[in-house]
Amino acid sequence: MNILFIGDIFASPGRRIVADHLQDIVETNRIELAVANAENAAGGFGITPALAEELFALGLDVLTTGNHVWDKREIYAYLDRQPRLLRPANYPDAPGSGVAVVRARNGVECAVLNLQGRTYMPNTDCPFRKADQILGALDPAVKVRLVDFHAEVTSEKIAMGWYLDGRVSAVIGTHTHVPTADTRILPEGTAYQTDCGMTGPYHSVIGVDQGTIIRRFLTALPVRMEASKGSPELHAVIVDVDETSGKARAVRRHAIGGE
Repeated sequence: MNILFIGDIFASPGRRIVADHLQDIVETNRIELAVANAENAAGGFGITPALAEELFALGLDVLTTGNHVWDKREIYAYLDRQPRLLRPANYPDAPGSGVAVVRARNGVECAVLNLQGRTYMPNTDCPFRKADQILGALDPAVKVRLVDFHAEVTSEKIAMGWYLDGRVSAVIGTHTHVPTADTRILPEGTAYQTDCGMTGPYHSVIGVDQGTIIRRFLTALPVRMEASKGSPELHAVIVDVDETSGKARAVRRHAIGGE
């Protein structure tokens, strides 16, 4: 079965390019499960209930997030009502959940896990031990397991990939908004990429208007950050998983735009 994971959807340009291309991607690539990180969907900072519903209506099965999930207060209660919108599981006491078990289009039950790194990130519980806890509690019959590891530091992401190799189908990194070129299958059958990249405006500094950020670097003064509008691109990973074993058979990057 093929799983689609779309990197951080950033503001209206990211939402538009997903709306324009998701169904074609699903049909052309025979996608059975479509997942996206949506923590930047609302103007680049957070997500609202209305935007989450909009993304689900497009055909996304599960939405993951990260540290920006808390930027919009109205999402707190929604997280408890909508189990398919995840927040990082290793927040110690927070609304919502960091794992969802959903039925894919082919009828196979799949687990989606959302974890967050700790280096240069908010103080949370250990993501490695939280992964152990979640995987230990999962029904062993649920073989297909996808992890969004939302982290800043490359080394922490790579360590998580090795730590979970053979225990999950894929570990895909998010947060830094820059796609990495290390897409591969680890020795025990886990697909891996350090960062999926951003789905949003690439004429920017990781999504934000470039002029604003350059001024911030030049002056060290606070600035109001606004999402850029230019050159939207969609960055994703497609993983072919053997649903009987949960092992990845193939993995590849999938990008639209940027020509």
